[in-house]
Amino acid sequence: MEINIKSHLDNLDEVAEIIRKSILPERNVVCFYGPMGSGKTTLIAEICKQIGVTDAVSSPTFALINEYRTDCDDTVFHFDFYRTEKLSEVFDLGYEEYFYSDSTCLIEWPEKIEELLPEHYAKIEINVIDTSEREYTISLI
Repeated sequence: MEINIKSHLDNLDEVAEIIRKSILPERNVVCFYGPMGSGKTTLIAEICKQIGVTDAVSSPTFALINEYRTDCDDTVFHFDFYRTEKLSEVFDLGYEEYFYSDSTCLIEWPEKIEELLPEHYAKIEINVIDTSEREYTISLI
């Protein structure tokens, strides 16, 4: 399955809804690819809002992982591997307990740890068209 969406940033809620409905709960690991400033964290925040996350969503750039709770008491894990230099850091984090759980795992900069991703995951590619428009490609791997 592959879905392509070209959208203005004002319609991010619609993009998040398409992602949510086409991926979750089909895949619990969702990887977000895109250059710095493409809106990965902003899109993740909108997805979290739509699935009922009650906590404030922010990029876990320095912590590597943030844990959020939903209004149904489910857990969502938000990873940011931008600053990861060695895979041993991810092993030390205990990534397997997260990736192979039933909890939703939203991952920024997955290219840094691609060899550790589960066999099946969702891939969201963000292409910056201009300052206010993006193209999103959604794939199930």
